[in-house]
Amino acid sequence: MRAAWYAEFGEAKDIFQTGEQDTPVAGDGEVLVRVHATGINPLDVKRRAGLRGPMMGDVMIPHFDGAGVIEAVGAGVDAGRVGERVWLFEGHMRRANGTAAEYIAIDATRANLLPEGQSFAAGACLGIPAMTAHAAVFTDGPVDGQTILVTGAAGAVGNYAVQMARNGGATVIGTVSSDEKAARAMEDGAAHTINYKTEDVAARVKELTDGKGVDRVVEVELGGNIETTVKVLKTGAAIAAYASMAEPVVPYPFYKLLAKAPTLHIIGCFTMAEDFKMQSVADISRWMAEDKLTSRVACEFPLDDIAAAHELVEEGRQVGGVVVTID
Repeated sequence: MRAAWYAEFGEAKDIFQTGEQDTPVAGDGEVLVRVHATGINPLDVKRRAGLRGPMMGDVMIPHFDGAGVIEAVGAGVDAGRVGERVWLFEGHMRRANGTAAEYIAIDATRANLLPEGQSFAAGACLGIPAMTAHAAVFTDGPVDGQTILVTGAAGAVGNYAVQMARNGGATVIGTVSSDEKAARAMEDGAAHTINYKTEDVAARVKELTDGKGVDRVVEVELGGNIETTVKVLKTGAAIAAYASMAEPVVPYPFYKLLAKAPTLHIIGCFTMAEDFKMQSVADISRWMAEDKLTSRVACEFPLDDIAAAHELVEEGRQVGGVVVTID
């Protein structure tokens, strides 16, 4: 099978190779998927650079997320799944071979129905960001009637969180950094947007909520935003944080938080309970089938240009997912 891989950590342009690797076989409880598109997340880039754990073999085929068609099943898996279009998650979980290859043998529960109306590129964008967004929005249960602030509303996770919160019946306020991103967030279901570069976020949230504040914050930068976040919370509200890159050591304003008594969740899509993961999968696939969840694909690269695709993700300027197609 054709694949992309690296044999050591380093810069994308220096270490990536493409060519032939052995085709895997579906084991017990697995499906063999012909991968048509593989998605690139910041985690994939950091792992390739050596920042997320050691090498797990002589070579590493990267990427957690992807989409394709089931071509064979292992023991214990319904043979009726052959021919099913699927989106994949956790393809690179605790093993060397991920989704940046023509084929992957993967646990059947990690291959989920991709509706006919959705492209493989769209399906390859789901995985980490969509599962993270689902947990950030719904980890405390239904959100119908709530007001939710999504920071970084045009980002990979934020984009899905806006749509999911809307689907759950919440009123969504999104923070963005440009008019273009504001327009995208509004298209995705945000009732209001705030440009955090030009507006006072806390004051604007108070204005939009008649001084009440928000029930929940889906937070992309916990450390950098904590002083603002505490100002916009209702008493007893929740913060669901999935990143804190600018300020990884979070300076908690304890007594300001004490006055609001919020619940704080640190969200990691890999550490969710298995039953919650399966609920996330069911909701994501259902919303896609109902045209209530859209993936934004920023760029598609052929497999031979995987290094350039990684470099684009490292730059972080694109709006939407970066996908490598495998045809």
